[in-house]
Amino acid sequence: MERIDKVILTNMCMVYDGTKVLVEEKIGKDYKGIIFPGGHIEENEPVVDSVIREIKEETGLTIKNPKLCGVKDWFNEDGTRYIVFLFKTDSYCGELHSSDEGKVFWTELSELMNLPIMWHMDSMIHIFSTGEFAELFLDSNNDWKPILK
Repeated sequence: MERIDKVILTNMCMVYDGTKVLVEEKIGKDYKGIIFPGGHIEENEPVVDSVIREIKEETGLTIKNPKLCGVKDWFNEDGTRYIVFLFKTDSYCGELHSSDEGKVFWTELSELMNLPIMWHMDSMIHIFSTGEFAELFLDSNNDWKPILK
């Protein structure tokens, strides 16, 4: 039995400074809302390098020492598995600027849930905040109900 799956690999990073977090107001054809910055992992690119590159492209900041907190994953209708590696860091340098991906800005973590967040952001904040590695699996067979493991 072959154990090769079709997979889309992505990343996301919660950059924080004390009680403030860096967020991005994503505006795309099929999505809109507040999320932590991140993006796709390129072919033959190490996962950690990909999150450093994505944060630089989308925010202008160079992050250091990103810590892997967990993963968010689900299966698309075509059977493709979509995996998001969730990182966090408070080590960064550079000048903040937005990109064509969306506007980036700092906000208080305690205020984040009052913003127009993208789906399942509350569960992802739980993963970033606990300090323990976790998986957020979205169950398409159960109305995309998030399952934290």
